Amino acid sequence: MADCHLVAYRQAGFNPIAIASRTKEKADRVAERHEINRVYSSYHELLQDPAIEVIDIAVPPDQQWPVIQEVVKHGNHIRGVLTQKPLGVDYSEARKIVDACQQAGLTLAVNQNMRYDHSIRACKDLLGQNLLGDPVLATIDMRAIPHWMDWQQRLGWVTLRIMSIHHLDAFRFLFGNPVRVFASFRPDPRTAQLFSHRDGICLYILEYENGLRVSGWDDVWTGPAREGAESDIYIRWRVEGTSGLAIGSIGWPSYPTPTPSTLDFSTNHYPEKWFRPRWKECWFPDAFVGPMAELLCALEKDAEPEISGRDNLDTMALVDACYLSAAEHRSVSLEEIKREAA
Repeated sequence: MADCHLVAYRQAGFNPIAIASRTKEKADRVAERHEINRVYSSYHELLQDPAIEVIDIAVPPDQQWPVIQEVVKHGNHIRGVLTQKPLGVDYSEARKIVDACQQAGLTLAVNQNMRYDHSIRACKDLLGQNLLGDPVLATIDMRAIPHWMDWQQRLGWVTLRIMSIHHLDAFRFLFGNPVRVFASFRPDPRTAQLFSHRDGICLYILEYENGLRVSGWDDVWTGPAREGAESDIYIRWRVEGTSGLAIGSIGWPSYPTPTPSTLDFSTNHYPEKWFRPRWKECWFPDAFVGPMAELLCALEKDAEPEISGRDNLDTMALVDACYLSAAEHRSVSLEEIKREAA
């Protein structure tokens, strides 16, 4: 929140007016840094402020539902809610959050900010202009070592609900929902020394009805890069179509060093030529403008946000399908997850 959300909001000219944290001392420091005038001792106090119309909830996933239960009591002045991914701890809890906000008349958006990375956004535009033709194969290959958060040890999560969810949601953004998924996991040897988990290294294949195949290789081990060996850290993606090819990189593994993502593409609409657009903006923190801007525009237009909670239920179902697939060594459909949660 301090290093990405509020930085991006100030750059975009948004107007954060109040803040609360677990400790008021920390809230005071962040408020001073970002010139926020009102600091509350708890989020319960903050929610009572009638001037607040939009809430950005940045808490661990297992705390989102309790916070939402308090937020919906203040629908007389709160109109919009931005939550973080994952939306709760699983698909069932995400659906409770979505239903509660809808019943309270609140517009709910989810901070799936990789959709707003410049290279992913540009790839969506290429697909929309049919410059790549019909998608045939798409991949994301992540070899990166994220910084872990304390609550991950409590929940026993490493990669799938923290990093892979970005990739799975980006695939949905680009291509829609797959029919089924195959997934396989193993623990990350480095993180296994800290806490038990099963989703350290995550491999998954998405199957689409039209024949498109999509895969993600999310490797947070990457070899002994922290144990003395030379490293090879990156996130790269690739989309192959019947009319063109797009190759991209995500600059995030270099964070906090600002490193823009990249895109190179070719198309038979313009034979024997590579196009290489470049940006100065980065996924972290610049893309964090996108979800909040989407929510604010939706409120202005009285419309559903592109990253609505209702849409995000399919991303949550896809994540749960990966967990079930890996546990039972079989393919799992999104519809199976939804039926079991009904």
